[in-house]
Amino acid sequence: MFEALTEQPPDGILKLMQMFREDPRETKIDLGVGVYKDANGKTPVMHAIKSAEELLWQEQTTKSYVGLAGDPAFADAMIALVLGQSVPHASVAAAAMPGGTGAVRQAFELARLANPDVRVFVSDPTWPNHLSILDYLGIERVSYRYFDAATKGVDLDGMLADLNQARKGDVVLLHGCCHNPTGANLNAAQWQEVVAALQKTGATPMIDIAYQGFGDGLDADAGPTRAVAAAVPECMVAASCSKNFGIYRERTGILMVTGADRGLNQTTLGFLNRQNFSFPPDHGARLVTMILTNDSLRAEWQAELEEMRTGMLTLREQLARALQTASGSNRFGFLAQHRGMFSRLGTTPEMVKKLRDDHGIYMVGDSRMNIAGLNAQTVPILAGAIVEAGV
Repeated sequence: MFEALTEQPPDGILKLMQMFREDPRETKIDLGVGVYKDANGKTPVMHAIKSAEELLWQEQTTKSYVGLAGDPAFADAMIALVLGQSVPHASVAAAAMPGGTGAVRQAFELARLANPDVRVFVSDPTWPNHLSILDYLGIERVSYRYFDAATKGVDLDGMLADLNQARKGDVVLLHGCCHNPTGANLNAAQWQEVVAALQKTGATPMIDIAYQGFGDGLDADAGPTRAVAAAVPECMVAASCSKNFGIYRERTGILMVTGADRGLNQTTLGFLNRQNFSFPPDHGARLVTMILTNDSLRAEWQAELEEMRTGMLTLREQLARALQTASGSNRFGFLAQHRGMFSRLGTTPEMVKKLRDDHGIYMVGDSRMNIAGLNAQTVPILAGAIVEAGV
């Protein structure tokens, strides 16, 4: 039977990681892998997570299953963190998922269950896994304009023109903050125009929020998600705890669904979990719950998260200044305006290869680079390489 299987294309980022490991140059820089790194190039365990794990070790008395939707306390804590008071909590169905990816996959499954002919509108560009999962599930995807290659900002006019082609029964996939892979975000006024388009077409928004706290702060980053959820009759929100809690390998995520019939939505989420993995993982979810419901742990976590956020902003500003000095122009000033871990440099795959071959600079082929992969010592190296390569 298995001889009928065909070779699957390799994951581009995993391939890039392998190439980086095999590169002997001491000055090489890894800007490809999408994980937060500190100034020493490590992805640390946050102190708040360590503290919560110590408490959990002392207090936990069982490793028995949680419910199909996970611990309700985790759902309550995450609804409060992401949605705040934007919608009544009684109208929100929620289920824990294995990471943000699991939440995205289950949201697509839910949409297809509700409408077998659903179309999902996705930004150009978007996180590659969005496209991969949709194609695997056989769900039609429609691209909408997003990134303006000339300004390195958002092409709002193109975006709205494309979103106005959606209709009731379609899903519009939006990035809640810190757009991946571009780092270019809508401002508050632009978000209101997107909301108006959703209200006009009747399409259902799906918000992928994986970087809350990495952009302008916890509440500021959640603002667009809250505004959208409050303005439409139903909404899906896929949230990840990988980045802002630093628990990548614990696979901690949640899918929230707002709508009039919470009971039906909640039952359906449990049903979908049962078909896929039965019970979601609990360790990371329990740590997050402990942190969000304990004043001391939450204060420690928020302080660490703010340090990470401001550190990335500082790196952005340093890189923009270094590039201005090296190039004699402000054409890279957009880097300081972008938010989150990523920015899209806006150059060709050939130039990305040249940066890798000539300078040991590793970034994804579409020129997405992980700002968190830099430090004060590597910023000038990257700036010099970009200018020397003629980007």
